[in-house]
Amino acid sequence: MTAGTPLAGECARQIVEAFSGYNSEFRAITRRAAGRFEARDWHGGQADAVERIELYDRCVGQTVARLRLLLGEQACDPALWGSAREIFATEIREQPDSQFTKTFFSSISRRLFGTVGVAPGLEFVATELDPLAGIDFSSITHAYVNRGSLQLLVEDILGDLRFRCPWIDFERTVGNVTSGIVSGLRAAGAQQAVDRIELIRPVFFQSTRAYVVGRVTAGDTVRPLLLALKNTDQGLIVDAVMLDENDVSVVFGFTRSYFHVDLERVGEAVAFLRQLLPRKPVSELFTVLGRAKQGKTERYREIVTHLDRSDDLFAHAPGERGLVMVCFTLPSLDVVFKLIRDRFPPPKTVLRQEVLDKYRFVFKHDRAGRLVDAQEFKRVRLPRARFTDALLEELFSETAGTVHADGDDLIFDHMYIERRMVPLNLFLRQAPADAAELAVLDYGQAIRDLAHSNIFAGDLLLKNFGVTRHGRVIFYDYDELCQVTECRFRDIPEASNDEDEMRGEAWFYVADNDVFPETFINFLSFDDAQRSAFMRVHGDILTPDFWRNVQQRVEAGEILEVLPYHPARGPSSGPAGG
Repeated sequence: MTAGTPLAGECARQIVEAFSGYNSEFRAITRRAAGRFEARDWHGGQADAVERIELYDRCVGQTVARLRLLLGEQACDPALWGSAREIFATEIREQPDSQFTKTFFSSISRRLFGTVGVAPGLEFVATELDPLAGIDFSSITHAYVNRGSLQLLVEDILGDLRFRCPWIDFERTVGNVTSGIVSGLRAAGAQQAVDRIELIRPVFFQSTRAYVVGRVTAGDTVRPLLLALKNTDQGLIVDAVMLDENDVSVVFGFTRSYFHVDLERVGEAVAFLRQLLPRKPVSELFTVLGRAKQGKTERYREIVTHLDRSDDLFAHAPGERGLVMVCFTLPSLDVVFKLIRDRFPPPKTVLRQEVLDKYRFVFKHDRAGRLVDAQEFKRVRLPRARFTDALLEELFSETAGTVHADGDDLIFDHMYIERRMVPLNLFLRQAPADAAELAVLDYGQAIRDLAHSNIFAGDLLLKNFGVTRHGRVIFYDYDELCQVTECRFRDIPEASNDEDEMRGEAWFYVADNDVFPETFINFLSFDDAQRSAFMRVHGDILTPDFWRNVQQRVEAGEILEVLPYHPARGPSSGPAGG
Protein backbone atom coordinates (compact mmCIF):
# COMPACT_ATOMS: atom_id res chain seq x y z
CA MET A 1 0.00 0.00 0.00
CA THR A 2 1.11 3.59 -0.62
CA ALA A 3 0.15 6.94 0.78
CA GLY A 4 -3.36 8.01 -0.16
CA THR A 5 -4.65 4.44 -0.22
CA PRO A 6 -6.90 2.76 2.37
CA LEU A 7 -3.95 2.48 4.77
CA ALA A 8 -3.95 6.25 5.33
CA GLY A 9 -7.71 6.14 5.85
CA GLU A 10 -7.39 3.31 8.37
CA CYS A 11 -4.69 5.28 10.20
CA ALA A 12 -6.98 8.31 10.43
CA ARG A 13 -9.95 6.18 11.52
CA GLN A 14 -7.97 4.54 14.32
CA ILE A 15 -6.90 7.91 15.68
CA VAL A 16 -10.50 9.17 15.58
CA GLU A 17 -11.62 6.10 17.51
CA ALA A 18 -8.73 6.39 19.96
CA PHE A 19 -9.62 9.98 20.76
CA SER A 20 -13.26 9.05 21.17
CA GLY A 21 -12.23 6.36 23.65
CA TYR A 22 -9.97 8.77 25.51
CA ASN A 23 -12.66 11.43 25.70
CA SER A 24 -15.29 8.95 26.90
CA GLU A 25 -13.00 7.69 29.64
CA PHE A 26 -12.05 11.26 30.59
CA ARG A 27 -15.71 12.19 31.02
CA ALA A 28 -16.49 8.96 32.90
CA ILE A 29 -13.79 9.76 35.46
CA THR A 30 -15.02 13.35 35.63
CA ARG A 31 -18.61 12.27 36.31
CA ARG A 32 -17.49 10.41 39.44
CA ALA A 33 -16.85 13.77 41.11
CA ALA A 34 -20.50 14.33 42.03
CA GLY A 35 -20.68 10.99 43.83
CA ARG A 36 -17.35 11.62 45.58
CA PHE A 37 -18.68 14.98 46.80
CA GLU A 38 -21.97 13.51 48.01
CA ALA A 39 -20.21 10.66 49.84
CA ARG A 40 -17.45 12.98 51.11
CA ASP A 41 -15.00 10.52 49.58
CA TRP A 42 -12.07 12.92 49.31
CA HIS A 43 -9.41 10.23 48.96
CA GLY A 44 -11.35 8.71 46.08
CA GLY A 45 -11.50 12.15 44.47
CA GLN A 46 -7.72 12.51 44.77
CA ALA A 47 -7.23 9.12 43.11
CA ASP A 48 -9.60 10.14 40.29
CA ALA A 49 -7.61 13.34 39.74
CA VAL A 50 -4.36 11.40 39.28
CA GLU A 51 -6.03 8.79 37.05
CA ARG A 52 -7.45 11.48 34.79
CA ILE A 53 -4.12 13.34 34.52
CA GLU A 54 -2.33 10.13 33.50
CA LEU A 55 -5.02 9.17 30.98
CA TYR A 56 -3.85 11.30 28.02
CA ASP A 57 -0.29 9.97 27.84
CA ARG A 58 -1.53 6.42 28.36
CA CYS A 59 -3.99 6.68 25.47
CA VAL A 60 -1.46 8.35 23.17
CA GLY A 61 1.11 5.66 23.97
CA GLN A 62 -1.36 2.84 23.27
CA THR A 63 -2.43 4.45 20.00
CA VAL A 64 1.18 4.89 18.84
CA ALA A 65 1.90 1.23 19.58
CA ARG A 66 -1.16 0.10 17.58
CA LEU A 67 -0.25 2.32 14.63
CA ARG A 68 3.32 1.02 14.54
CA LEU A 69 1.89 -2.50 14.16
CA LEU A 70 -0.63 -1.37 11.55
CA LEU A 71 1.74 0.71 9.44
CA GLY A 72 4.91 -1.35 9.79
CA GLU A 73 7.72 0.15 7.69
CA GLN A 74 5.45 3.06 6.70
CA ALA A 75 4.92 4.21 10.29
CA CYS A 76 7.17 7.22 9.59
CA ASP A 77 6.23 7.79 5.96
CA PRO A 78 5.58 11.56 5.64
CA ALA A 79 3.42 11.12 2.51
CA LEU A 80 1.16 8.62 4.26
CA TRP A 81 0.77 10.89 7.29
CA GLY A 82 0.05 13.89 5.11
CA SER A 83 -2.78 11.96 3.50
CA ALA A 84 -4.00 10.65 6.88
CA ARG A 85 -4.04 14.21 8.19
CA GLU A 86 -6.35 15.37 5.39
CA ILE A 87 -8.71 12.41 5.85
CA PHE A 88 -8.71 12.93 9.61
CA ALA A 89 -9.62 16.62 9.28
CA THR A 90 -12.61 15.70 7.11
CA GLU A 91 -13.87 12.99 9.47
CA ILE A 92 -13.85 15.17 12.59
CA ARG A 93 -15.25 18.34 11.02
CA GLU A 94 -18.62 18.08 12.77
CA GLN A 95 -17.36 16.84 16.13
CA PRO A 96 -17.61 19.05 19.25
CA ASP A 97 -14.26 20.51 20.29
CA SER A 98 -12.68 19.29 17.06
CA GLN A 99 -9.50 21.22 17.94
CA PHE A 100 -8.97 18.80 20.84
CA THR A 101 -9.08 15.93 18.38
CA LYS A 102 -6.52 17.65 16.16
CA THR A 103 -4.24 18.12 19.15
CA PHE A 104 -4.53 14.39 19.86
CA PHE A 105 -3.53 13.62 16.25
CA SER A 106 -0.54 15.94 16.57
CA SER A 107 0.55 14.29 19.83
CA ILE A 108 0.67 10.94 18.04
CA SER A 109 2.52 12.16 14.94
CA ARG A 110 5.04 14.13 17.04
CA ARG A 111 5.80 11.09 19.17
CA LEU A 112 6.25 8.87 16.10
CA PHE A 113 8.43 11.31 14.18
CA GLY A 114 10.19 12.97 17.12
CA THR A 115 9.16 16.29 15.57
CA VAL A 116 11.34 19.29 16.30
CA GLY A 117 9.50 22.60 16.27
CA VAL A 118 6.45 22.09 14.07
CA ALA A 119 5.82 19.96 10.98
CA PRO A 120 2.79 21.39 9.11
CA GLY A 121 2.52 18.40 6.79
CA LEU A 122 2.43 15.88 9.64
CA GLU A 123 0.41 17.63 12.32
CA PHE A 124 -2.08 20.41 12.96
CA VAL A 125 -0.08 23.54 13.72
CA ALA A 126 -1.13 25.28 16.93
CA THR A 127 -1.04 28.73 15.34
CA GLU A 128 -3.73 27.63 12.90
CA LEU A 129 -6.05 26.30 15.60
CA ASP A 130 -8.46 28.66 17.33
CA PRO A 131 -10.64 26.62 19.70
CA LEU A 132 -12.90 29.61 20.46
CA ALA A 133 -13.58 30.68 16.88
CA GLY A 134 -17.31 31.10 16.27
CA ILE A 135 -18.31 29.55 19.62
CA ASP A 136 -21.72 30.30 21.11
CA PHE A 137 -21.90 29.28 24.77
CA SER A 138 -25.67 29.68 25.17
CA SER A 139 -26.22 25.92 25.00
CA ILE A 140 -24.28 25.27 28.23
CA THR A 141 -25.80 28.09 30.30
CA HIS A 142 -29.17 28.61 31.94
CA ALA A 143 -30.60 32.06 32.71
CA TYR A 144 -32.67 32.79 35.82
CA VAL A 145 -34.68 35.99 35.38
CA ASN A 146 -35.61 38.14 38.37
CA ARG A 147 -39.41 38.44 38.37
CA GLY A 148 -39.59 40.68 41.40
CA SER A 149 -37.79 38.79 44.15
CA LEU A 150 -34.04 38.02 44.21
CA GLN A 151 -34.67 35.63 47.09
CA LEU A 152 -37.07 33.55 44.99
CA LEU A 153 -34.56 33.59 42.13
CA VAL A 154 -31.83 32.25 44.46
CA GLU A 155 -34.28 29.67 45.78
CA ASP A 156 -34.81 28.45 42.20
CA ILE A 157 -31.06 28.22 41.62
CA LEU A 158 -30.35 26.21 44.77
CA GLY A 159 -33.46 24.11 44.28
CA ASP A 160 -32.25 23.05 40.84
CA LEU A 161 -29.04 21.59 42.30
CA ARG A 162 -29.54 17.84 42.47
CA PHE A 163 -27.42 16.33 45.23
CA ARG A 164 -28.15 13.19 47.22
CA CYS A 165 -27.47 15.02 50.45
CA PRO A 166 -29.76 17.49 52.22
CA TRP A 167 -29.30 21.18 52.91
CA ILE A 168 -28.68 21.89 56.58
CA ASP A 169 -31.05 24.88 56.52
CA PHE A 170 -32.31 25.64 53.02
CA GLU A 171 -34.20 28.84 53.87
CA ARG A 172 -31.28 30.29 55.80
CA THR A 173 -28.90 29.36 52.97
CA VAL A 174 -31.13 31.13 50.45
CA GLY A 175 -31.08 34.23 52.64
CA ASN A 176 -27.30 34.12 53.05
CA VAL A 177 -26.71 33.76 49.30
CA THR A 178 -29.17 36.56 48.56
CA SER A 179 -27.48 38.94 50.99
CA GLY A 180 -24.06 37.90 49.66
CA ILE A 181 -25.07 38.81 46.11
CA VAL A 182 -26.52 42.15 47.23
CA SER A 183 -23.36 42.94 49.22
CA GLY A 184 -21.11 42.00 46.31
CA LEU A 185 -23.04 44.18 43.88
CA ARG A 186 -23.04 47.08 46.33
CA ALA A 187 -19.26 46.76 46.67
CA ALA A 188 -19.03 46.90 42.87
CA GLY A 189 -21.02 50.13 42.80
CA ALA A 190 -24.17 48.66 41.24
CA GLN A 191 -27.17 50.93 41.65
CA GLN A 192 -29.89 48.73 40.17
CA ALA A 193 -31.56 45.50 41.19
CA VAL A 194 -30.54 42.12 39.78
CA ASP A 195 -32.04 41.48 36.34
CA ARG A 196 -30.80 37.94 35.76
CA ILE A 197 -28.28 35.33 36.80
CA GLU A 198 -26.77 33.11 34.11
CA LEU A 199 -25.07 29.87 35.15
CA ILE A 200 -23.05 27.15 33.46
CA ARG A 201 -25.32 24.12 33.80
CA PRO A 202 -22.87 21.50 35.15
CA VAL A 203 -21.48 21.94 38.65
CA PHE A 204 -17.69 22.33 39.02
CA PHE A 205 -15.87 20.08 41.50
CA GLN A 206 -12.41 20.65 42.95
CA SER A 207 -10.94 18.88 45.96
CA THR A 208 -13.57 19.02 48.76
CA ARG A 209 -15.79 21.70 47.23
CA ALA A 210 -18.44 22.05 44.54
CA TYR A 211 -18.88 25.35 42.71
CA VAL A 212 -21.79 26.95 40.91
CA VAL A 213 -20.29 29.20 38.22
CA GLY A 214 -21.96 32.04 36.36
CA ARG A 215 -22.55 35.77 36.21
CA VAL A 216 -25.07 38.24 37.60
CA THR A 217 -26.47 41.22 35.68
CA ALA A 218 -27.85 44.29 37.45
CA GLY A 219 -28.56 47.08 34.97
CA ASP A 220 -25.24 48.02 33.39
CA THR A 221 -23.26 46.03 35.96
CA VAL A 222 -22.15 42.48 35.11
CA ARG A 223 -20.18 40.53 37.69
CA PRO A 224 -18.92 36.96 37.89
CA LEU A 225 -20.77 34.80 40.41
CA LEU A 226 -19.25 31.85 42.22
CA LEU A 227 -21.02 29.86 44.94
CA ALA A 228 -18.78 27.50 46.91
CA LEU A 229 -20.66 24.49 48.31
CA LYS A 230 -19.44 22.42 51.24
CA ASN A 231 -20.80 19.00 52.19
CA THR A 232 -20.48 18.61 55.96
CA ASP A 233 -21.38 15.71 58.24
CA GLN A 234 -24.77 17.36 58.74
CA GLY A 235 -25.43 18.35 55.12
CA LEU A 236 -24.90 21.04 52.49
CA ILE A 237 -24.03 24.68 53.06
CA VAL A 238 -22.91 27.52 50.79
CA ASP A 239 -19.45 28.27 52.11
CA ALA A 240 -18.80 31.49 50.17
CA VAL A 241 -20.44 33.86 47.68
CA MET A 242 -17.94 35.54 45.33
CA LEU A 243 -18.63 38.36 42.87
CA ASP A 244 -15.18 39.93 42.66
CA GLU A 245 -13.12 39.09 39.57
CA ASN A 246 -9.92 38.74 41.62
CA ASP A 247 -11.54 36.28 44.03
CA VAL A 248 -12.92 34.17 41.19
CA SER A 249 -9.59 34.34 39.35
CA VAL A 250 -7.82 32.84 42.38
CA VAL A 251 -10.24 29.90 42.38
CA PHE A 252 -9.50 29.35 38.68
CA GLY A 253 -5.79 30.01 39.23
CA PHE A 254 -2.70 28.34 37.78
CA THR A 255 -1.73 27.09 41.25
CA ARG A 256 -4.88 25.03 41.85
CA SER A 257 -5.71 21.44 40.96
CA TYR A 258 -7.89 20.96 37.90
CA PHE A 259 -11.67 21.10 38.06
CA HIS A 260 -13.84 18.07 37.38
CA VAL A 261 -16.82 19.34 35.40
CA ASP A 262 -18.61 17.23 32.81
CA LEU A 263 -18.71 19.31 29.62
CA GLU A 264 -19.64 18.03 26.19
CA ARG A 265 -18.19 21.17 24.60
CA VAL A 266 -15.29 22.48 26.67
CA GLY A 267 -14.66 25.37 24.29
CA GLU A 268 -18.07 26.84 25.13
CA ALA A 269 -17.26 26.85 28.85
CA VAL A 270 -13.89 28.48 28.16
CA ALA A 271 -15.57 31.17 26.04
CA PHE A 272 -18.01 31.92 28.87
CA LEU A 273 -15.28 31.95 31.54
CA ARG A 274 -13.21 34.22 29.33
CA GLN A 275 -15.93 36.85 29.62
CA LEU A 276 -15.90 36.52 33.42
CA LEU A 277 -12.09 36.57 33.66
CA PRO A 278 -10.82 38.59 30.67
CA ARG A 279 -7.26 38.86 32.06
CA LYS A 280 -6.80 35.11 32.34
CA PRO A 281 -5.10 33.46 29.32
CA VAL A 282 -7.20 31.00 27.33
CA SER A 283 -4.45 28.42 27.82
CA GLU A 284 -4.92 28.50 31.59
CA LEU A 285 -8.70 28.16 31.33
CA PHE A 286 -8.38 25.01 29.23
CA THR A 287 -5.79 23.66 31.65
CA VAL A 288 -7.77 24.34 34.83
CA LEU A 289 -10.74 22.50 33.28
CA GLY A 290 -8.53 19.42 33.06
CA ARG A 291 -7.61 19.67 29.38
CA ALA A 292 -3.91 20.08 30.11
CA LYS A 293 -2.73 19.06 26.63
CA GLN A 294 -5.02 21.58 24.95
CA GLY A 295 -3.78 24.13 27.46
CA LYS A 296 -0.21 23.44 26.30
CA THR A 297 -1.26 23.84 22.68
CA GLU A 298 -2.88 27.17 23.48
CA ARG A 299 0.13 28.36 25.46
CA TYR A 300 2.43 27.57 22.53
CA ARG A 301 0.07 29.45 20.21
CA GLU A 302 0.07 32.44 22.59
CA ILE A 303 3.88 32.48 22.66
CA VAL A 304 4.32 32.21 18.88
CA THR A 305 1.68 34.86 18.25
CA HIS A 306 3.34 37.16 20.76
CA LEU A 307 6.76 36.67 19.16
CA ASP A 308 5.32 37.79 15.81
CA ARG A 309 3.92 40.96 17.43
CA SER A 310 6.94 41.96 19.54
CA ASP A 311 10.63 42.67 19.12
CA ASP A 312 12.14 42.50 22.61
CA LEU A 313 14.74 39.85 23.48
CA PHE A 314 14.73 36.78 25.68
CA ALA A 315 16.88 37.57 28.72
CA HIS A 316 17.68 36.14 32.13
CA ALA A 317 14.68 36.22 34.45
CA PRO A 318 14.94 38.78 37.27
CA GLY A 319 16.27 37.43 40.54
CA GLU A 320 19.18 35.32 41.69
CA ARG A 321 20.59 32.72 39.31
CA GLY A 322 19.51 29.21 40.24
CA LEU A 323 21.95 26.34 40.78
CA VAL A 324 19.67 23.80 39.11
CA MET A 325 17.75 25.81 36.51
CA VAL A 326 18.54 28.44 33.90
CA CYS A 327 15.50 30.74 33.88
CA PHE A 328 14.77 33.27 31.16
CA THR A 329 11.86 35.33 30.01
CA LEU A 330 10.66 37.74 27.36
CA PRO A 331 10.04 41.01 29.22
CA SER A 332 6.79 41.65 27.33
CA LEU A 333 5.41 38.15 27.98
CA ASP A 334 3.96 36.95 31.27
CA VAL A 335 5.71 33.54 31.37
CA VAL A 336 9.11 32.20 32.37
CA PHE A 337 11.11 29.46 30.62
CA LYS A 338 13.13 27.02 32.76
CA LEU A 339 15.88 24.64 31.63
CA ILE A 340 17.67 22.07 33.78
CA ARG A 341 21.41 22.70 33.85
CA ASP A 342 23.80 20.01 32.60
CA ARG A 343 25.66 20.03 35.94
CA PHE A 344 24.72 21.25 39.42
CA PRO A 345 27.45 22.94 41.47
CA PRO A 346 27.81 22.31 45.22
CA PRO A 347 26.02 22.24 47.55
CA LYS A 348 23.41 20.70 45.22
CA THR A 349 23.59 16.90 45.16
CA VAL A 350 20.30 16.24 43.33
CA LEU A 351 20.38 14.37 39.99
CA ARG A 352 18.68 15.46 36.77
CA GLN A 353 16.26 12.54 36.88
CA GLU A 354 15.30 13.46 40.41
CA VAL A 355 14.44 16.99 39.25
CA LEU A 356 12.29 15.58 36.44
CA ASP A 357 10.57 13.29 38.94
CA LYS A 358 9.83 16.20 41.29
CA TYR A 359 8.13 18.16 38.53
CA ARG A 360 6.07 15.12 37.49
CA PHE A 361 5.09 14.61 41.12
CA VAL A 362 3.86 18.21 41.40
CA PHE A 363 1.92 17.84 38.13
CA LYS A 364 -0.17 15.08 39.71
CA HIS A 365 -0.30 16.35 43.29
CA ASP A 366 -2.85 18.67 44.86
CA ARG A 367 -1.09 22.02 44.38
CA ALA A 368 -3.26 23.65 47.08
CA GLY A 369 -2.94 27.07 45.48
CA ARG A 370 0.75 27.29 46.41
CA LEU A 371 2.60 25.38 43.65
CA VAL A 372 2.87 26.83 40.16
CA ASP A 373 1.65 24.64 37.28
CA ALA A 374 4.83 24.06 35.23
CA GLN A 375 4.04 22.82 31.71
CA GLU A 376 6.60 20.48 30.18
CA PHE A 377 7.58 21.09 26.53
CA LYS A 378 9.89 19.10 24.27
CA ARG A 379 11.71 19.96 21.03
CA VAL A 380 10.74 23.64 20.98
CA ARG A 381 12.16 25.87 18.23
CA LEU A 382 12.77 29.58 18.94
CA PRO A 383 14.58 32.24 16.83
CA ARG A 384 18.20 32.71 17.94
CA ALA A 385 18.15 36.41 17.06
CA ARG A 386 15.62 37.02 19.87
CA PHE A 387 18.13 36.05 22.61
CA THR A 388 20.56 38.38 24.38
CA ASP A 389 24.27 37.54 24.05
CA ALA A 390 24.57 36.96 27.80
CA LEU A 391 21.73 34.45 27.78
CA LEU A 392 23.10 32.65 24.71
CA GLU A 393 26.47 32.31 26.40
CA GLU A 394 24.93 30.67 29.47
CA LEU A 395 22.64 28.41 27.44
CA PHE A 396 25.54 27.03 25.38
CA SER A 397 27.82 26.64 28.40
CA GLU A 398 25.33 25.40 31.02
CA THR A 399 22.60 23.61 29.03
CA ALA A 400 24.51 22.33 25.99
CA GLY A 401 22.98 18.89 26.47
CA THR A 402 19.51 20.37 25.99
CA VAL A 403 19.96 23.39 23.68
CA HIS A 404 21.21 23.12 20.10
CA ALA A 405 21.71 25.63 17.31
CA ASP A 406 19.93 24.85 14.05
CA GLY A 407 20.54 27.55 11.47
CA ASP A 408 18.85 30.72 12.65
CA ASP A 409 17.01 28.91 15.43
CA LEU A 410 17.64 27.30 18.78
CA ILE A 411 16.20 23.86 19.52
CA PHE A 412 15.25 23.18 23.14
CA ASP A 413 14.97 19.45 23.73
CA HIS A 414 13.26 19.98 27.07
CA MET A 415 11.94 22.95 29.03
CA TYR A 416 9.26 24.01 31.49
CA ILE A 417 7.07 27.04 30.93
CA GLU A 418 5.14 28.62 33.77
CA ARG A 419 3.51 31.91 34.73
CA ARG A 420 5.95 34.62 35.70
CA MET A 421 5.88 36.10 39.20
CA VAL A 422 7.99 38.61 41.11
CA PRO A 423 10.57 36.72 43.21
CA LEU A 424 9.66 37.23 46.86
CA ASN A 425 13.11 38.48 47.84
CA LEU A 426 12.92 41.21 45.16
CA PHE A 427 9.33 42.05 46.10
CA LEU A 428 10.27 42.63 49.74
CA ARG A 429 13.05 45.03 48.72
CA GLN A 430 10.81 47.10 46.43
CA ALA A 431 7.36 47.02 48.04
CA PRO A 432 6.01 49.54 50.57
CA ALA A 433 6.26 48.37 54.18
CA ASP A 434 2.59 47.39 54.50
CA ALA A 435 2.59 45.38 51.25
CA ALA A 436 5.87 43.71 52.23
CA GLU A 437 4.41 42.66 55.59
CA LEU A 438 1.36 41.15 53.89
CA ALA A 439 3.68 39.18 51.60
CA VAL A 440 5.71 37.95 54.58
CA LEU A 441 2.54 36.76 56.29
CA ASP A 442 1.32 35.06 53.12
CA TYR A 443 4.74 33.41 52.76
CA GLY A 444 4.16 31.84 56.17
CA GLN A 445 0.66 30.85 55.10
CA ALA A 446 2.11 29.28 51.94
CA ILE A 447 4.39 27.07 54.04
CA ARG A 448 1.36 26.03 56.13
CA ASP A 449 -0.79 25.34 53.08
CA LEU A 450 1.95 23.24 51.49
CA ALA A 451 2.40 21.30 54.73
CA HIS A 452 -1.34 20.61 54.89
CA SER A 453 -1.13 19.14 51.38
CA ASN A 454 1.81 16.95 52.54
CA ILE A 455 4.49 19.08 50.88
CA PHE A 456 7.70 20.32 52.48
CA ALA A 457 9.39 22.84 50.19
CA GLY A 458 12.84 21.80 51.41
CA ASP A 459 14.53 25.04 50.40
CA LEU A 460 12.62 27.87 52.09
CA LEU A 461 14.82 30.69 50.76
CA LEU A 462 12.73 33.67 49.69
CA LYS A 463 14.14 33.55 46.13
CA ASN A 464 12.32 30.26 45.58
CA PHE A 465 8.91 31.87 46.09
CA GLY A 466 7.11 34.36 43.88
CA VAL A 467 4.33 36.93 44.33
CA THR A 468 1.37 36.96 41.93
CA ARG A 469 -0.63 39.98 40.80
CA HIS A 470 -3.16 39.04 43.49
CA GLY A 471 -0.47 39.31 46.17
CA ARG A 472 -0.36 35.56 46.77
CA VAL A 473 2.96 33.89 47.54
CA ILE A 474 3.67 30.80 45.44
CA PHE A 475 6.48 28.22 45.55
CA TYR A 476 8.17 27.42 42.24
CA ASP A 477 11.55 25.74 42.88
CA TYR A 478 10.96 22.00 43.16
CA ASP A 479 14.41 20.36 43.23
CA GLU A 480 14.46 20.07 47.07
CA LEU A 481 10.73 19.43 47.46
CA CYS A 482 9.55 16.31 49.30
CA GLN A 483 6.56 15.03 51.24
CA VAL A 484 6.12 15.99 54.86
CA THR A 485 5.58 12.33 55.72
CA GLU A 486 9.06 11.49 54.36
CA CYS A 487 10.84 13.81 56.81
CA ARG A 488 11.94 13.45 60.41
CA PHE A 489 11.41 16.77 62.17
CA ARG A 490 13.81 17.10 65.09
CA ASP A 491 14.63 19.45 67.91
CA ILE A 492 18.21 20.70 67.96
CA PRO A 493 19.99 18.74 70.71
CA GLU A 494 21.47 20.74 73.54
CA ALA A 495 25.23 21.14 73.33
CA SER A 496 27.09 19.21 75.99
CA ASN A 497 29.86 21.85 76.20
CA ASP A 498 30.91 25.26 74.90
CA GLU A 499 33.18 23.73 72.28
CA ASP A 500 30.27 21.92 70.62
CA GLU A 501 28.16 25.07 70.67
CA MET A 502 30.87 27.06 68.84
CA ARG A 503 31.33 24.58 66.02
CA GLY A 504 30.32 25.66 62.53
CA GLU A 505 28.90 22.21 61.78
CA ALA A 506 26.52 20.00 63.73
CA TRP A 507 28.15 18.04 66.55
CA PHE A 508 25.38 15.42 66.31
CA TYR A 509 24.37 12.94 63.63
CA VAL A 510 22.10 14.34 60.89
CA ALA A 511 20.40 11.92 58.47
CA ASP A 512 19.38 12.90 54.95
CA ASN A 513 15.73 13.22 55.92
CA ASP A 514 16.32 15.11 59.18
CA VAL A 515 14.81 18.60 59.35
CA PHE A 516 15.34 21.16 62.11
CA PRO A 517 12.53 23.75 61.93
CA GLU A 518 14.20 25.99 64.54
CA THR A 519 16.87 26.83 61.95
CA PHE A 520 14.45 28.03 59.25
CA ILE A 521 14.50 31.63 60.41
CA ASN A 522 18.29 31.79 59.93
CA PHE A 523 17.88 31.53 56.17
CA LEU A 524 15.15 34.14 55.76
CA SER A 525 16.43 37.60 54.87
CA PHE A 526 13.67 39.56 56.63
CA ASP A 527 14.28 42.98 58.13
CA ASP A 528 13.44 43.43 61.81
CA ALA A 529 9.81 44.47 61.21
CA GLN A 530 9.17 41.62 58.79
CA ARG A 531 10.77 39.09 61.09
CA SER A 532 8.66 40.33 63.99
CA ALA A 533 5.45 40.02 61.92
CA PHE A 534 6.40 36.52 60.77
CA MET A 535 7.17 35.34 64.30
CA ARG A 536 3.96 36.86 65.67
CA VAL A 537 1.72 34.98 63.24
CA HIS A 538 3.72 31.98 62.11
CA GLY A 539 6.19 31.31 64.91
CA ASP A 540 4.84 27.79 65.41
CA ILE A 541 6.15 26.82 61.94
CA LEU A 542 9.62 27.00 63.51
CA THR A 543 8.79 24.21 65.96
CA PRO A 544 9.04 20.47 65.29
CA ASP A 545 5.68 19.99 67.05
CA PHE A 546 3.84 21.80 64.24
CA TRP A 547 5.30 19.49 61.60
CA ARG A 548 4.88 16.33 63.66
CA ASN A 549 1.23 17.21 64.20
CA VAL A 550 0.73 17.65 60.46
CA GLN A 551 2.48 14.32 59.84
CA GLN A 552 0.24 12.50 62.28
CA ARG A 553 -2.93 13.96 60.79
CA VAL A 554 -1.89 13.18 57.20
CA GLU A 555 -0.77 9.65 58.08
CA ALA A 556 -4.12 9.11 59.85
CA GLY A 557 -5.86 9.83 56.52
CA GLU A 558 -7.22 13.25 57.45
CA ILE A 559 -7.82 15.66 54.58
CA LEU A 560 -6.42 19.05 55.61
CA GLU A 561 -8.34 21.57 53.53
CA VAL A 562 -6.59 24.44 51.79
CA LEU A 563 -9.27 26.66 50.30
CA PRO A 564 -8.91 29.27 47.54
CA TYR A 565 -11.27 31.64 49.35
CA HIS A 566 -12.24 32.84 52.82
CA PRO A 567 -15.22 30.75 54.01
CA ALA A 568 -18.50 32.38 54.97
CA ARG A 569 -17.41 35.93 54.34
CA GLY A 570 -18.46 36.52 50.74
CA PRO A 571 -16.16 38.65 48.59
CA SER A 572 -12.74 38.74 50.22
CA SER A 573 -10.69 41.85 50.77
CA GLY A 574 -7.32 40.28 50.21
CA PRO A 575 -5.49 37.12 49.13
CA ALA A 576 -7.29 33.96 50.15
CA GLY A 577 -5.40 31.81 52.62
CA GLY A 578 -5.70 28.28 53.86
